[in-house]
Amino acid sequence: MNDTAPTAEPQVTCVGDIRFDDALALLATHDLHLHRVADGAPIPGSYWGEPEAGIIGSDVYVRDDTPVHSMLHEACHLIVLPPERRALVHTDATDSVPEEDATCYLQIVLAAQLPGVGSARLMLDMDAWGYTYRLGSTKAWFEQDAEDAKAWLLERGLLPA
Repeated sequence: MNDTAPTAEPQVTCVGDIRFDDALALLATHDLHLHRVADGAPIPGSYWGEPEAGIIGSDVYVRDDTPVHSMLHEACHLIVLPPERRALVHTDATDSVPEEDATCYLQIVLAAQLPGVGSARLMLDMDAWGYTYRLGSTKAWFEQDAEDAKAWLLERGLLPA
């Protein structure tokens, strides 16, 4: 008997499941450029490796098998940075806990603007992928424990008041 059965990748919404032009337009509203990488090709600037999204400067790189939450997360890392810091980014955007929290919060907000995704679905995908929060779920964190992340974004004009 084999007790080490292979674990399947979590079932999450991927870039290939949505209209690429919708994602392109959403990121463009934040002065980001979305690039589709060919299936099987390395993703430039991917911190975690394929199929995770990559970032270099104002460019976000994805393949069709890239999870939407990864695309949004990496894009939001760039959005929370001032332009002078964004220009220097290659692969790793931050080591700041407040920026990381703001990034997670903003990716959920932006998912609501992405047809075929929405915030509720994105939070389920984040949980399935392994994001962890002390309240047990992304939704609980977002609704009950993310005041500091929201305030951080509001202070910088990155959320509507």
